[in-house]
Amino acid sequence: MESTTNSRIWLGVFILSASLLFVGAVFYIGKKKNLFTATFNLHGVFKSVSGLQIGNNVRFAGITVGTVNNIVILTDTSVQVDMVIENETKKFIKKDSYAVIGSEGLMGDRVVNITQGTFNSSSIGENDNLLTMEPAETDAILSSLQATGENAEFVTSQLSEIFYKINNGEGVLGRLIQDSAFAGNLTQTINNLKSGTQGFSQNMEAAKHSIFFRGFYKKKAKEKADKETEKAKTGDDSGNGGKK
Repeated sequence: MESTTNSRIWLGVFILSASLLFVGAVFYIGKKKNLFTATFNLHGVFKSVSGLQIGNNVRFAGITVGTVNNIVILTDTSVQVDMVIENETKKFIKKDSYAVIGSEGLMGDRVVNITQGTFNSSSIGENDNLLTMEPAETDAILSSLQATGENAEFVTSQLSEIFYKINNGEGVLGRLIQDSAFAGNLTQTINNLKSGTQGFSQNMEAAKHSIFFRGFYKKKAKEKADKETEKAKTGDDSGNGGKK
């Protein structure tokens, strides 16, 4: 008799647990499918849905406001996405809002993101078609990153080759750094230029005392002295005028 009572108790607990689990599942699925809220329908036509599936979320301003109800291939270049949106959101979605297919994370499920339109635009209506923007394909992004990586590798290889040649004394810069004889010749050339400049100065000084150029230099010296005297007189006159 006692065993029969225990069995009935466990059977009741099992049935109650199963019922609660069933009700919870129905409530969860109904909420995900918007079965318990007023909804309206929107549509968007894309060239590619990029892995979007029926049941994926639709978001507006980062908030989940609906789900993807159906995906239909119209032509070989267009796919229509049907969305079920909560009725409370209708007044916020504008005619110039865009639908963009994105991702919940780096490897997450695909979602439809609806952008915010302009304030002066009118609100969307039942069964309207949203403007759409094509999603960025993952393959295209990876291809671009691969090309960038290859370019960086090529540049690094070229720089490595240049520095290798410099370290081994190849090229003008390499010889300048590594070849002591080349560096000595360059130093000697600079010293010769300095000596030549000094010799030119000495020759010019000697020419001043030469019988052929003595008159020319005396004339230049006299003109310079006259200019300085005239300048001094002008300054004195200005000073006297200021005293008066």
